[in-house]
Amino acid sequence: MELSQSPQISSDEKTKGFDLSAGKTWIYPENYPIRDYQFNIVQTSLYKNTLVCLPTGLGKTFIAAVVIYNFWRWYPCGKVVFLAPTRPLVAQQIFACQNIMGIPSSETIELTGAVNHKQREIAWSKKRVIFATPQVFHNDLDKNIVPSDLVKCVIIDEAHKALGKHSYCEVFILYE
Repeated sequence: MELSQSPQISSDEKTKGFDLSAGKTWIYPENYPIRDYQFNIVQTSLYKNTLVCLPTGLGKTFIAAVVIYNFWRWYPCGKVVFLAPTRPLVAQQIFACQNIMGIPSSETIELTGAVNHKQREIAWSKKRVIFATPQVFHNDLDKNIVPSDLVKCVIIDEAHKALGKHSYCEVFILYE
C-alpha cells in the first residue's frame, strides 16, 4: 500500500510551485507500444523547449499528452496550456489527452471563442489544463485574466503557422 505524501513545493524562483517529491520521476504510459523516438522526444520535451516535427500519424498528440500529464503532476497549482488553431482541433486534442493519460475532466477545459469572457475568467482560476485557440489565449492574456505566473508549460499544435501576425506570434509578444 502506497501512502500519499504531502507535496514538497519549491519556493525557489526558477522552480516555484514545483512538487519536489513528484518531480523525482516522470510517467510514461505502459499501456501503449513504446516507440523509442516518442519516448526520447517526451524525455527531451520535459526538460527543454522543443519543436516536434513529425509526419501525421506518428504520435505528436501522444507526446503532447504525456508532457501535459507530467507538468500537471509536477506543478499541483500550475497551469498547462495546449493551443490549437481551430475549434475542431482543440476538441480533438482535449479528448485524446484525457484518453491517453487519464487527466481528470474536472481538471481540464476547452476554451474557444464560443465561451464567453466571464466563463473563461472562471475557467482560468479553477482549471489546470487548458485547451484553447491562440486567439482566445491572446485575448485572455491581453485582458489579464490568465494567471501567467502559474503557466508552466505551453504546447503549440500546428506551430508552422506561427508567422507574421498570426495569433501564435501575438501570444508570445504579450507573454514576454
